[in-house]
This record gives sequence, structure tokens and C-alpha cells, in this order.
Amino acid sequence: MKRLLLPLAVTVTVAFAGEQFAMSDADRAMYKEMQENNPAEIYVEEGGEILEEQLGGDEALAKFLGVSEKDLPKEIATFPKYVPKLGNVVGLDQVIQAMQVEQGKERTKLKSGKMFSMLAYVKSLANGEIPNIDLNEPHEKVSYDLGKKTFMTKRGGRGLSCNSCHSKDVVGMVLRTQPLPDLGKVGSGSTWPAYRMTKSSLRTLQRRYQGCMKNALLKVIPIGSKEMIGLEVYVTKLAEDHKQPIAIPGLKR
Repeated sequence: MKRLLLPLAVTVTVAFAGEQFAMSDADRAMYKEMQENNPAEIYVEEGGEILEEQLGGDEALAKFLGVSEKDLPKEIATFPKYVPKLGNVVGLDQVIQAMQVEQGKERTKLKSGKMFSMLAYVKSLANGEIPNIDLNEPHEKVSYDLGKKTFMTKRGGRGLSCNSCHSKDVVGMVLRTQPLPDLGKVGSGSTWPAYRMTKSSLRTLQRRYQGCMKNALLKVIPIGSKEMIGLEVYVTKLAEDHKQPIAIPGLKR
């Protein structure tokens, strides 16, 4: 299946009145250049090659998920979701791990660059689709509720939560030279994995969560944990509510 490559003008939305104060001229020039040639495209292509060579590619993925290749983009847009044969709400990276186990292959670590590349490729197959989280599915509703609770709960010595930096009261304010976004309006749940300019590498949404937690001096929640999956479900639902299409790879400062 050929994935849909979207113009970066669609994949990255910057709509903050104060942005002119948040980026240096050098950063702005670099950002503009990367809009024309996102470095993460290399990782996405690499992920597709790895998936094809080691696991059977799109055909094998569709078979594992129980859908046709034609319907694969719409199925991918429903993740994270409850997968009955895995017995949990899982992300697409965990689906890849389950495929590896089923085929007798060594599991790739969720926090590895190899997994980031495969995840980016798989999710890019759904470019242009609106996320479709099913809150009528009981397990997914539980995961969403846990994600919302995790998002809102203040932790650590500073008493901070995800919501501390993303509530309507502070959206648009500048923190560490970066405007604080409304995660739904900017489609955070739709635009990761993404290339982070400040890290010069491809990162996933859950890896980004970990970076935020570390910066806020919070105990870092493991990638793939129920809390992390819940956070991704919650933030992806925010993107869905704002009709933000999947656009991978994203480009982030």
C-alpha cells in the first residue's frame, strides 16, 4: 500500500500570535527549510523497509489486524484501541511487537529508534484520515478515562500536571521560548511520530510525554504502560474532536 504524503503546511500548524517572540531568526530559517524537506521522511521510509523485510509489510499487518489492505488506513486511525486477541488497549507499536512474537522474531524495544521508524511508517499509512477513537467500546472508555485522569493529576514536588501547561487558561503563553498549545487544535494526537528540531531525531508521542515529565521533575511513566496508552487515547481523541487529520511525520521544534 502506498502511503499518502501530505504537504507539511498541513502536517504542522502554528497559530500563535506571540510566535515571533518564541523562535530565533536562525530557528525560523531552519524551520522553513525543513518544511520543504522533513528529515523524518528518511526514518519513515526506513521503517517501511524494516516492516517489509522482517514482518511481511502492509499485507502481514492487515492480516494480523483482521482487515483488508484497502481498509488498513481506517483501521490504523482507530488506534490506540482494544485488540481482543491481545486483551488490552494497545498502541500500534505494541501491535508490531505482537506480530514479532507471533512470527517467532525478537521483540523490538518500544523506546528504540527502530521501533520509532516502524511506528512512523505504519501510522503514515493513515495520512489524511481523522482519528477515530471508539468510546462506546468499554475497554477504550476505561483507557480514555485513565488518560484524562493522568493528564489532569498534579504530581511531583512542583505539583504540576499535563494540564498545567495545556489548559485554556495558559494556552498561547510562552514557556522556554515555546508557545503553549491547545493539544486538540494543533492535532498533537495526529502528528506524532515527528522530527524534533531540538533533538535532531524522530520521536513518538509517548516519548514526548516522557520529555515533558522529565522537564517538570515528575516521575517518568514507562512507554507502553496503561497510563501512557491512556494519555495517547485521550490526546488522540482531542485531535479527533477538532477534526485534525493524521499527518506523519510531523515537524516539531
